[in-house]
Amino acid sequence: MKIAVLKERRAGERRVAASPETVKKFTELGCIVTVEKGAGEGAALADSVFEEAGAKIAATPAATVKDADVVLKVQRPMTAADGEDEIALLSKGQILICQMNALTDGPVVRALAEKGVQAFAMELVPRITRAQSMDILSSQANIAGYKAVLDGIEQYGRAVPMMSTAAGRVTPANVFVMGVGVAGLQAIATAKRLGAVVYATDVRPDTKEQVESLGGKFVAVENEEFLQAQTAGGYAKEMSDDYKRQQAELVAKTIPKMDIVITTALIPGRPAPVLVTEDHVKSMKPGSVIVDLAAEAGGNCPLTELGKVITKQGVTLVGHGNWPSRVPETTSLLFAKNLLNFLTPLIDKESGKLAINYEDDIIKGSLVTRDGKIVEERVKANAEKAGGAAPAKKAAKKSASKKSPAKKTAAKKAQAAKADAPADEPAAETPKNETPSNAGEEK
Repeated sequence: MKIAVLKERRAGERRVAASPETVKKFTELGCIVTVEKGAGEGAALADSVFEEAGAKIAATPAATVKDADVVLKVQRPMTAADGEDEIALLSKGQILICQMNALTDGPVVRALAEKGVQAFAMELVPRITRAQSMDILSSQANIAGYKAVLDGIEQYGRAVPMMSTAAGRVTPANVFVMGVGVAGLQAIATAKRLGAVVYATDVRPDTKEQVESLGGKFVAVENEEFLQAQTAGGYAKEMSDDYKRQQAELVAKTIPKMDIVITTALIPGRPAPVLVTEDHVKSMKPGSVIVDLAAEAGGNCPLTELGKVITKQGVTLVGHGNWPSRVPETTSLLFAKNLLNFLTPLIDKESGKLAINYEDDIIKGSLVTRDGKIVEERVKANAEKAGGAAPAKKAAKKSASKKSPAKKTAAKKAQAAKADAPADEPAAETPKNETPSNAGEEK
């Protein structure tokens, strides 16, 4: 079996979908691994380290994917609309495994289906125990939370830890982490290690113990409703308007006291919820910093500008995109290990060939396109909503055109009868009243 690893071409993406460790593991399983020349440059992984691990180096992307059974990437492939058509490199029947942004990028999903590529979206791997080692959202968010603290401190014009010097005492900085998921927990731990006084908030009661175990101070309205605010699956329930009002008042009192605020509420496939309002920003001390991990989804603060560090109302807002790519070597190693853990169970140990069980929950949850169709219902609904019918429906219309004249007439009558009927609404992305509370990657 041949595995191809392409170089990432999207702007700002420095990660690579393989590491020397994963290349070695794949070759031990009997796979032939081909890595595109320069694929690891952004992550300080030279071609030579992949060769030493057993990979072949291909000079071009076309040579890399030629005859490959599986193609590994970090980001979804580019289309002609992006300036470079990577989907054109792929062949019918090939398997693509990457972070697909499948719930939001309908054109890419449709193009992959029409190409006949079997695509797996790693961000859709279900959150079950045996899939934890495959969870790219958690592995990447962990490092994003760490980097958010470092970038916030870089913009903060004062020292963070408490210091006692002959010239006087330096008071520690106050850091407020909004959202206690994987990114939030790592941000709490990192800020605490660097000497800050850390506060954190989340609507899920279970997170209080996690915050306090890391030395943080929990900020929430802890009434009876709060204690019942979490589902058995670890998601936050929709809170009452009264609770939201009380919590908003508490947050409004807390933010002016903070030096650095880190927001982590990022839900895949949805706009980021607003956590820090313009009024909150106006209430903060000059020189304070807001680090917005959700800038790519619109931002947890409406003043955030994607890809920029700006100052408004005397407060610095950090709106970098693609936070994992800001620590590319570490995140590449983790991402590559996630892919290894996903793909290894699909390889038959005796034959060395792929043996995919399409009834497995992990496969059913992450498989997006197969046999020319979009097969994941949420992805299909979003692709249709974004514009145009899914490929499967287009194919059905094409086959209908080949019917006999009598059948065509009947079909036209049926179509006319439906002309005034309302269109079906697309399937909901998540159950009502159950919304992941923060940092989209995490429970």
